[in-house]
Amino acid sequence: MTAIRTEEKPRDIETHRVTWQGIEVEVRFERNWLGSPPSPYHPSHLAIEAITPSHAVLPITETGYRSHFLSAEEVDAAGGPVAYVVAALDDAAQADGWRVGQAARQQLSLF
Repeated sequence: MTAIRTEEKPRDIETHRVTWQGIEVEVRFERNWLGSPPSPYHPSHLAIEAITPSHAVLPITETGYRSHFLSAEEVDAAGGPVAYVVAALDDAAQADGWRVGQAARQQLSLF
């Protein structure tokens, strides 16, 4: 049996940093996650991670990390990956649950 070796193309991942409400967030965007010819049916990938403080709770994730698949057209329509993520964070932060939780996280506790 003969093994055929294929060369992998390097992945094209954009990396950005943004500070949102005092939390440094890294946004990684891979436009063509499957590495196939461009098509509206091929998913893009966003990875959103709280960097400082590490693993900080965000309104879109309690662990400080979120992986999200979507179309590149959605990201482009929002103005790019950073604008898309900031809009998602701002929108999710309007929920009552986030505001109550944020207030509790900021409250000092003796226990």
